[in-house]
Amino acid sequence: MAAPLSSSPPTASPPVPYTLFTKNERRWIVAMISLAGWFSTLSSFIYYPAIPVIADDLGASIGMIDLTVTSYLVVSAIAPAVVGDAADTFGRRPLHAITLTLYVVANVGIALQRSAVTLLLLRMLQSAGISGTFSVAYGVIADISTPAERGAFVSALSFGITTAPSLGPVLGGAFASGPGWGWIFWFLTIASGFCLLAMMLALPETHRVYIGNGGTRPARPYRPLAPRIMRPWKGDRGPKAPPLPRKPRTLPNPIKSLRILSRKDVAVSIMPGSFLYTVYCCIHASLATTLMDIYRLNKWQAGLIYLPFGIGAIASTLVSSKWIDHDYRVVAKAHGLPINKVSGDDLVQFPIEEARIRSAFLPTFGSFVSVLAYGWLVAKHTHLAAPLACLFVAGFSTQTCFNINNTLLVDINQDAPATAQASSNIARCILSAALVAALESMIT
Repeated sequence: MAAPLSSSPPTASPPVPYTLFTKNERRWIVAMISLAGWFSTLSSFIYYPAIPVIADDLGASIGMIDLTVTSYLVVSAIAPAVVGDAADTFGRRPLHAITLTLYVVANVGIALQRSAVTLLLLRMLQSAGISGTFSVAYGVIADISTPAERGAFVSALSFGITTAPSLGPVLGGAFASGPGWGWIFWFLTIASGFCLLAMMLALPETHRVYIGNGGTRPARPYRPLAPRIMRPWKGDRGPKAPPLPRKPRTLPNPIKSLRILSRKDVAVSIMPGSFLYTVYCCIHASLATTLMDIYRLNKWQAGLIYLPFGIGAIASTLVSSKWIDHDYRVVAKAHGLPINKVSGDDLVQFPIEEARIRSAFLPTFGSFVSVLAYGWLVAKHTHLAAPLACLFVAGFSTQTCFNINNTLLVDINQDAPATAQASSNIARCILSAALVAALESMIT
């Protein structure tokens, strides 16, 4: 009689990881896209302290130079809608290359020109080139991070961007009072040129339509130029997820961003941040000219007064990453839902809105109180330390709100995160452009 065959339970196949990029590779990717996004913010903040100097040098009024700020913001509202849709269709890497190239060219033109009208037009080109990097960057974050760790990635992206409010004005003030305001744009040309070169050499495509979770070898234009760098499809890093279905390629359509903005859940997520961003821009556009007049500051000191707001924003990125991901875990536990950091969670069954805005009231209230106190203290001509302390609190509070809103926006638009961020840009920049345009009449 034959012995019975022993049977063992079938071995469960390992879970398919959300991404095959290693932790260090993802850190490099976030560092690169943060640097590109840094130029978008820096281009505004490095410019503000030089506004009076540029007006004198070009023989233009402050109102005319303020118009270059307004035009920059208007284009910042429109360009990301085109760039974001293009990035969701054609991939992240090609759009980074195109936008940074336009930006480098615009900076060279601004450094060489000596006309207020030409400055206005080239600032618009500068904005068209760099403002879309925000949208592409948030698309990359959605590609390489699960919802449970997304707060940390969004905050890491913000860390690179939020150094601009502190460093930018210091650089702008130093250039304006030293070699001349034209060197602001030579500096931007050189720095962004190095960023473009680094991206071409070592930034991979991350769009899941082209590479899945990283296991699919993309076409040559989507691979880094440097050999043997960022090749997650080689070797055995784990199960490979196939690319997502590819949509038909069409010309970039900015109307898609408006359609996303018309959704109630998106509009409710975007509008609070848009109002805060408007206040953020108005404070910084007026900071140098207002405080220079009241406190008799020189050009170098005018750059330094931006530091408290920027330092507060940087501090926020260090705190809010843990804060956002902690709230995610708390809400998951409260609803008895497991967290899968390997393959990612199904957000259809997850109360993601509750998780993200669970602690949003405190930073929102902090923004309101600190901005109100700043305006009152400046109007009363109190000691300079008092309004600067308020700016630190405002920087911390508003940046925390931005991180919460941006993380939620990516979560509820995982199929088109770059386009969704572009819709946020439309709301933020239209509101801020309108108020910055009226700023001079409000403070004189």
